[in-house]
Amino acid sequence: MAKLKTTFFCQNCGTQYAKWQGQCNSCKEWNTIAEEIIQKEEKSSWKPPTSETKRVSKPLKIKEIDSTQEVRMDTTDGELNRVLGGGIVPGSLILLGGEPGIGKSTLLLQISLKLPYKTLYVSGEESQKQIKMRAERITPESDTCYILTETKTQNIFRHILEIEPDIVIIDSIQTLHTDYIESTAGSISQIRETTAELIKFAKETNIPVILIGHITKDGNIAGPKILEHMVDTVLQFEGDRNHVYRILRSLKNRFGSTAELGIYEMQGSGLREVSNPSEILISHREEELSGTAIASTLEGMRPLMIEIQALVSTAVYGTPQRSTTGYNAKRLNMILAVLEKRAGFRLGTKDVFLNVTGGISVDDPAIDLAVVAAILSSNEDIAVGKDVCFAGEVGLSGEIRPVNRVEQRIQEAEKLGFSTIFISKYNKISTNFPGIKVILVSKLEEVVEQLFG
Repeated sequence: MAKLKTTFFCQNCGTQYAKWQGQCNSCKEWNTIAEEIIQKEEKSSWKPPTSETKRVSKPLKIKEIDSTQEVRMDTTDGELNRVLGGGIVPGSLILLGGEPGIGKSTLLLQISLKLPYKTLYVSGEESQKQIKMRAERITPESDTCYILTETKTQNIFRHILEIEPDIVIIDSIQTLHTDYIESTAGSISQIRETTAELIKFAKETNIPVILIGHITKDGNIAGPKILEHMVDTVLQFEGDRNHVYRILRSLKNRFGSTAELGIYEMQGSGLREVSNPSEILISHREEELSGTAIASTLEGMRPLMIEIQALVSTAVYGTPQRSTTGYNAKRLNMILAVLEKRAGFRLGTKDVFLNVTGGISVDDPAIDLAVVAAILSSNEDIAVGKDVCFAGEVGLSGEIRPVNRVEQRIQEAEKLGFSTIFISKYNKISTNFPGIKVILVSKLEEVVEQLFG
């Protein structure tokens, strides 16, 4: 009988060690290193149906390689298509991560029921009846979606050969296990081995595979970090479970941009695509309130109008509080210092609370000007007009710096009915916008004069 081979893995980050130790040197977590059996037979679960299907690759000159565009598979979901870069690339491996209960399974089940392709939905977490109950809420009938409840990769591949699907969805990778690794399902070595088998299957058959992945308490995808390196695309599904809106981001994409954003609304009948996110990111209020300003930002190629809310009040304790939601706290401190030094506003003894509505996080420097307007509006208790928006970066000397793709931002503001937009004087604008007044400013003093003068 062969001697068992074991090694030690950190269950948090996947770092491998020759012996046990209390703290992981990589992620600095305590008591996360566990022993796992890694004895593996020299064969793989996935075997192509015939030996002819396996192509032997040979080196080619770069000019000899076929450069025709790969035809993507349409998911029938505009938001997912945008985030993926135009659809699913055949033979690719996509990993979708997110909080428990956020809607990962609902999103993929909804897509698999509407796809015009033959789809195999493999669930290791729910029974077929449970999935059927959820499917009836989303769409009554589908002739192209097959549901399989299985966790062993050998059985999954056998069913794949019988059904011959066009797309395979695995829910989730942490529940799968293979006979060739002795450790339990969800362990580092099992996740790595089952993912490697699925990659081999996807590349040899040109069938795309979508994996659902659990995440840790830190928000990272559970399992070894190498899992994210192995797949072609990593998607993050996020949002507050207390709100109805969900955001789909791309953290890694070999076939498209990682700057795109998809927005969904959770309903009883599934997830609804939000084609105009500016509607949900701007609150509809009748009276004008101080402390709010509208910023024009960009997520990938998509312009968004978002509402910035600020509350400035006298500090009760000796040290004033600085609290932000959806905005960088260090950048807020920098802007407050610029307002104090360059514009003469005494904010050092006041609490400042800042919030980006809609539950999204924005790191676009173009919203700096709206942050300034919201803070000063709350401080002076003078409302900024509902039809006024801002797009400009604030520098340390108090100058308003230009931002990229400003014409696209102005067009979006004009389309949504805004009458005025503040931008930097140094932005070059080549076209006229008859439906909106463009105010050019170069310093903070000019913005203050225009708004509160």
